[in-house]
Amino acid sequence: MKTILKLFLAVLLLSFATTSCATSVRLRPARGVVVTKLHQPKVIVHNNKRYYRNKGVWYVKKNRRYVTVAAPMGARVTTLPKGHRIVKIRGVQYYTCNGVYYKKSGRNYIVVNV
Repeated sequence: MKTILKLFLAVLLLSFATTSCATSVRLRPARGVVVTKLHQPKVIVHNNKRYYRNKGVWYVKKNRRYVTVAAPMGARVTTLPKGHRIVKIRGVQYYTCNGVYYKKSGRNYIVVNV
């Protein structure tokens, strides 16, 4: 009976230790993935082409569907996506989210290649 109690206590402590160290992983669609619906995307027009940005992922619309694409270099956005990080590369401050780098320019942010 004591060994069962010790085993139960050990399993209980182990389960608390593993759940407290849990981290959340946010996945983003790969390029070329087709999505049928976006929830309130931001519309960005760059070089007379409409891009849609949702949660830091960039899309173009094709036949009532959205296809993930690389962020267009030089596109200007007014807000950064949630979850962005500030990084310094060679002394210059950039903002990054989902592999896309932004540089502040006045009140806007420009998509840049780093």
